[in-house]
Amino acid sequence: QVLLVESGGGLVQAGESLTLSCAVSGRIFSLSAVGWYRQAPGKQRELVAVPDKGGSTNYADSVRGRFTISRDNVKNTVYLRMNSLKLEDTAVYSCKLSQYGMDFWGKGTLVTVSS
Repeated sequence: QVLLVESGGGLVQAGESLTLSCAVSGRIFSLSAVGWYRQAPGKQRELVAVPDKGGSTNYADSVRGRFTISRDNVKNTVYLRMNSLKLEDTAVYSCKLSQYGMDFWGKGTLVTVSS
């Protein structure tokens, strides 16, 4: 069984930074298959930073240059560093692991950006 647990969310002011963590446990093939998504109030879930087939990361246009994904294979944790946060970054951020044709989701962590 695979378990993903996000943490690090909270209330920040616009322009500040925040780092989210996604701790992954269970039978994992590769942390490279973990990506980040978000769902803002009243909106559909959208991708934030997801791995592509070439081993790189695809970032949403709205976060490219501000957000960076990183991985710690010793701690089995994937991070999302978010800089220069904007009001429109307010959302529940979730991580997802895709492996063996299945998707495993965490419950998410709320990020609220205030002015």
